[in-house]
Amino acid sequence: MADRDYQLEAWRAMLLAHNTAVRAIESDVQRDGRVPLTWYDVLLELRAAGEEGLRMQDVANRVVLSRTRVSRLVDEMVRAGLVRKVPDPHDRRVSWAAISEDGLAALRETAPVYMRSIRRHFSAYLSDEDAQVIAEALHKVAQRDSDVDWG
Repeated sequence: MADRDYQLEAWRAMLLAHNTAVRAIESDVQRDGRVPLTWYDVLLELRAAGEEGLRMQDVANRVVLSRTRVSRLVDEMVRAGLVRKVPDPHDRRVSWAAISEDGLAALRETAPVYMRSIRRHFSAYLSDEDAQVIAEALHKVAQRDSDVDWG
C-alpha cells in the first residue's frame, strides 16, 4: 500500500474548503443585498488601515488579488462612493485608497451576514482545537515571505 502524501492532501483540502466556503458565503451576502464579498474584503482592510488608507499595491497583497484587478475593483468602489482614491503627493506613480463614510456603513451592514456565513459554512465543521491547528499552520505559510502581522 502506498503512503499517503499528506502534504499534497492538505493543499488540495485547503483549496477545496476555500472554494466551497467562499462560494457559499458570497451567495449569502449577495442574497441579503449587501456589497460583494470582494468589496467587503477590501473595505475590511481599508478600515483596518485607518484614515490614511493603503497603497493600491498593499490592498492587492492583503486581499490576494492582482494589482490590475484591485485597481478596477477600487475604481468601481470609488464610483459607488465606498472608497476614496488619492494620488500620493510624493510619488505620482502611487495611489492610495481609503474607506469613506458610506464604505464604513456598508461594512457595518454586511458584517453580521458575513460572520453568520463564516460560522455556518466554515466554523460549524471545526472544533476549537481544529481551528487553532488550522490557523497556526496557515499562518506559518502566510508569514513565510510576508511581514504581515496576523496577531
